Amino acid sequence: MFSLRTICATLTGAFLFGFGTLLFKPSSYIPDIQPVTPAHSTVFNSQSYVQGPPTQRFQDNLRNDTRYITSWGSAGWTNDVMSYANLIYLALITERTPIIPKFLSTHIDPSAPPFVFGEVFDVPRLSQAIGIHLLEWHEVKEPESPVFDDLGCWSVWETVQYHIPIPEPRRSPSLNLLKLDISWTLTPPWVELTSPSKQDNHASFWSLASLGFPEARSSSLALPLKNYPSPQHQVSLPPDDHLLCFDLLYFISAQNTWEWELDYSPAWRFVGQHMRWTANIEGLADAYARRAMNVPVNEPTPPYVSIHIRHGDFRDQCEQVPVDQCFASLSVIGHRVSEVQEELRTRKGIEATHVIMTSDESDPEWWSEVRALGWTWVDHAAERTEEIYGKWHPVFIDAIIQSNGAGFVGTLRSTMSTLARRRVQSWHDGATRTIIWGWPGADDH
Repeated sequence: MFSLRTICATLTGAFLFGFGTLLFKPSSYIPDIQPVTPAHSTVFNSQSYVQGPPTQRFQDNLRNDTRYITSWGSAGWTNDVMSYANLIYLALITERTPIIPKFLSTHIDPSAPPFVFGEVFDVPRLSQAIGIHLLEWHEVKEPESPVFDDLGCWSVWETVQYHIPIPEPRRSPSLNLLKLDISWTLTPPWVELTSPSKQDNHASFWSLASLGFPEARSSSLALPLKNYPSPQHQVSLPPDDHLLCFDLLYFISAQNTWEWELDYSPAWRFVGQHMRWTANIEGLADAYARRAMNVPVNEPTPPYVSIHIRHGDFRDQCEQVPVDQCFASLSVIGHRVSEVQEELRTRKGIEATHVIMTSDESDPEWWSEVRALGWTWVDHAAERTEEIYGKWHPVFIDAIIQSNGAGFVGTLRSTMSTLARRRVQSWHDGATRTIIWGWPGADDH
């Protein structure tokens, strides 16, 4: 199931970036340890990793000769993408098969149904790139099953999240959808990334991974750890060893907090950069981008600079600073776009004259100024995107357009911008910039 090359490369990279001294390299640096792509074509068949078709109880479909790992999202789509990549990275270093849940619409619209991971991300391509197979929950348990399964899991959230007024495990709506009756056990305090005195709200990849092996699991369960009985059946179970499970894996790092921002990030390098879009949804987004740029049917999609400017809920972080001074002006954003265009011109010989804006800004005057700069955008209302494809697709299409820019300009502290920047750098060797904001003149240059 795991190739020797995959295991060796993964464990070596995880040791270097989990425990070793960090050597920061410029963005053009190509690391010695590359994510492993099998030398030969391997076809992954889900039926090889479960007993058969989905069953009423998930336990009935797990193979005795295979160990599994899972978690659930509840932090908004982009953050859940990162959480699921963290889950898959944990699967690599624990030699387990990950079971991926559907995406929840917590930050889109509560009425939007959950969306299947494999309908937006190319699972066969991802499996091929990282050398292990991924299962999705609907392949394991019948989605319409009325049976509540008892399961013991670890809670990371309560251990590391000091700001919670009433500490408790992070419960996801996915648990009710999957009919999982979870008994939570608090992870030991040593899973924290740094000493408890620093209170950085992150757990360590390798500390969590150790709970998937006999010695750390046994010694941890000998401690007086807090346990929460399951809500449906009121049973108190130890964390399952066959299906290792955690509540939320968003706040997880190898060496530093917010590691996806850093070039060595193992979760990005070994998993995230291989999470490519499905051909269908990428083709749809390309059609939207072409219409936005008025590209004739018989011409190829031209190189463009994509922008993601997040305002919306970031207004709350401006506090006492007036919004027009808190957020970077369009002229400042224009300077960054010009820098990206110049870098593409001098470094790659690319003339990226087209600029596509994506933003949650709702002010019509702001958008008029965007148009005055000669930039364009996808008008999802005019395109009737939700009506035709559903509530998820405006977000997907924007993310794909961002990722396929020859260059990208994003917003500091926005995870959507972080992933777009990472994708443009990795997939297209693109030029990127990040807009600093929060105080008057924050990004003046």
